[in-house]
Amino acid sequence: MFSKILIANRGEIAIRIMHACRALGIQTVAVYSTADKNARHVRFADEAVEIGGAAPRESYLNIPNILHAASITSAQAIHPGYGFLSENAEFADAVAAAGLIFIGPPADAMRAMGDKSEAKRRMKIAGVPTVPGAEEITSVETALATAETVGYPVLVKASAGGGGKGMRVVRSAQEMPEALEAARRESKNAFGDERLLLEKYIENAHHIEIQVFGDQHGNLVHLFERECSVQRRHQKIIEESPSPLLIPEIRVQMGAAAVRAARAVGYFSAGTVEFIFDTQTASFFFLEMNTRLQVEHPVTEMVTGLDLAQWQIRAAAGEPFPFSQGELRQQGHAIECRIYAEDADFFPSTGRLLKVIEPPNARVDSGIESGGAVSHFYDPLLAKVIVHAETRPAAIAKMRTALREFVVHGVTTNIDFLQALIAHDDFARGDVFTRWVETIFRWSPAPAPLELGRMAALKLTPQPAELSPWNIPDGFRLSAPAAFSLPEDWREHISVSQDAVCTWVTWQGQTTALERTRASAHGNAASGELRAPMPGAVRAILVAVGEMVKKGQALALMEAMKMEMKIAAPFDGRVVALTVSAGQTVEREQVLLTLEKS
Repeated sequence: MFSKILIANRGEIAIRIMHACRALGIQTVAVYSTADKNARHVRFADEAVEIGGAAPRESYLNIPNILHAASITSAQAIHPGYGFLSENAEFADAVAAAGLIFIGPPADAMRAMGDKSEAKRRMKIAGVPTVPGAEEITSVETALATAETVGYPVLVKASAGGGGKGMRVVRSAQEMPEALEAARRESKNAFGDERLLLEKYIENAHHIEIQVFGDQHGNLVHLFERECSVQRRHQKIIEESPSPLLIPEIRVQMGAAAVRAARAVGYFSAGTVEFIFDTQTASFFFLEMNTRLQVEHPVTEMVTGLDLAQWQIRAAAGEPFPFSQGELRQQGHAIECRIYAEDADFFPSTGRLLKVIEPPNARVDSGIESGGAVSHFYDPLLAKVIVHAETRPAAIAKMRTALREFVVHGVTTNIDFLQALIAHDDFARGDVFTRWVETIFRWSPAPAPLELGRMAALKLTPQPAELSPWNIPDGFRLSAPAAFSLPEDWREHISVSQDAVCTWVTWQGQTTALERTRASAHGNAASGELRAPMPGAVRAILVAVGEMVKKGQALALMEAMKMEMKIAAPFDGRVVALTVSAGQTVEREQVLLTLEKS
């Protein structure tokens, strides 16, 4: 067994792996960027090494610097976590060349499954069902011809990578050129690879994945399924196991197909084979294989009792996996909700965390804490809440309680959104699909009740003169009678924090930011000033000064937290000024360009 492991990652997954190492008596080395020097994972490790600047390519994607950190700390192995270099076969080769152990699958297996086009070819040979389409799209003409053959709608997606990056649904031939260009650009930015493939897009499909695990002695099993159909922008937000949809026969077939897929590339360690399930035909199709530990791995851990992070380490050290397929069982029901730093429009939210209070009766895998910072340089995932119960209804009830008790002040999160999802009748029935959030589910943040402002004012007012209107802090304008009643124990259940911009209030599970002045996320559209909706980088300016534009036309592209965003014209007009350029880093509310109405 190893005595010291370097974790080449950050945030909650770095801390998760450190917990696994501690349970095995292994020392840990953290790496960090200049932006993360005070991050929680840095302090949690036994040692920490700075590896470069805030941008991922300067630090968490910097292979020489990571290997140097392993060398100077005498680490014997490197765990890549998920994201960043976790599915980079060249990194796995470089780790081996440095005389270290890569905690993950063989590089050749990563290479085969990381190229989605090659993966589909291998799956066909292995007898794993695949979605009709083309393994490689070299031109608009090729894409159009394939789409005509399989029928619209189709899905264009990156051959490399995943996580919803470089994916576009195309519903007509007219949409194809722009979709290809956008997917290729996003794929190149995210993965350094602009190759694309095209598949038939299955409407109202379910996303079901199978966890597999293998050792270096030829043992390979599946650890059952995870239902991952609640998504937005092709990104999972709720996962659960078992799936409320699968009948036992399909579950067995899908598990066997996942094992065949893994064997086809000589796989060992933890991996996930993802399938699209068509409820109309009860058919399933190979989507991709993630050759790493998944974000949602705790769901499987809760229903099997296995620690997958520990078993990754054990398998890398050469230990055999002791369980046969017949000895493995699913027990109870587990649900995971992902906590993202994003607003109601799913725009990333950044800033200083004023307060973080985790629910006491749930598992929380988290990389955040009070006083920490959320940067636009990295993925907006803050934490994961995982619950387990004997039945699905009991697990849902437990998750609803956990989400009500989770408090995050300082950045906007999706906790209120998750509460609405979990409480929906469709979710209770298991009647959801991958496009359910965008096509069926309707939600908007509840307006802050007047009582919320009153309670915040009282909470922040020194006692005993708390009811005096002269002691209400600046920034609140309460134009109602001063007398009102509150529950006797309200102080015990309200959480209030303040920063320079607003007061954050959590009451009865709802978090509201009471801003002193509220600016439009895109600036003053009436004046023609278009502003950055968040901190990030300007990827492209698509217009020139003097150019006439139409309402809704894309004027600029921004990127933050690995997501690309289009800045569109609010009206027909003419570009009169460009105040930023491509490649420039901008702050929230910074003016990007100015239009005048035509």
